[in-house]
Amino acid sequence: MLRVEGLQAGYGNIQALHGIDLEVAEGEIVALVGANGAGKTTLLMTICGNPRASAGRVRLAGEDITPLPTHQIIRRGLAHCPEGRRIFPRMSVRENLQMGAATAPPAHFGQDLERVLTLFPRLKERLTQRGGTLSGGEQQMLAIGRALMSRPKVLLLDEPSLGLAPLVVRHIFEIIAAINRDQGVTIFLVEQNAYHALKLAHRGYVMVNGRIALGGSGADLLANPEIRAHYLDGGAA
Repeated sequence: MLRVEGLQAGYGNIQALHGIDLEVAEGEIVALVGANGAGKTTLLMTICGNPRASAGRVRLAGEDITPLPTHQIIRRGLAHCPEGRRIFPRMSVRENLQMGAATAPPAHFGQDLERVLTLFPRLKERLTQRGGTLSGGEQQMLAIGRALMSRPKVLLLDEPSLGLAPLVVRHIFEIIAAINRDQGVTIFLVEQNAYHALKLAHRGYVMVNGRIALGGSGADLLANPEIRAHYLDGGAA
């Protein structure tokens, strides 16, 4: 469903990605873990067209989307839930969800809204509340819900557990599993919380300094002594 081939990108003279190769098959949850500064967020942004790839290709359902502007990439079925949530704080919950639906067929809005509110009952209780007044966990739910309103084939999630309490993190990961299982959405998950990410994922990759250092099933990576030492047992990569 999503294939990255030899992808390179950077900012000015600073190269952040050094020939990334990975794939996410239809129906999978694939996790990308790594330390701060490894290039994980840059990879997601490059997949979405900003920054532009300096070399390599991104293919979505077989189509080369590398040269497309971001709004056309979104229309092809890719949705990005960014790090830090980045909701519209002055807009209501409903208005934020409407923004997410901007590229989806208008005829499906009511159905899609109901599906998101069923997934996130807390949002249903706060439809008229400004996004900026929600708790951190509720804002993350809103950010995910906004992305789902575009009816994506592939959902890119960047650090959904960032800044959240452990119980909320567990709930967010349960929701991610349900989106994949019940709605059939393919998910590419970037996450510093390696334990939760790899436990959830069918497969995973480890990124170090803008390169893919390791790949395998989520279970195999969780059992890998090197991964445990660097990411799971209090170590830092």
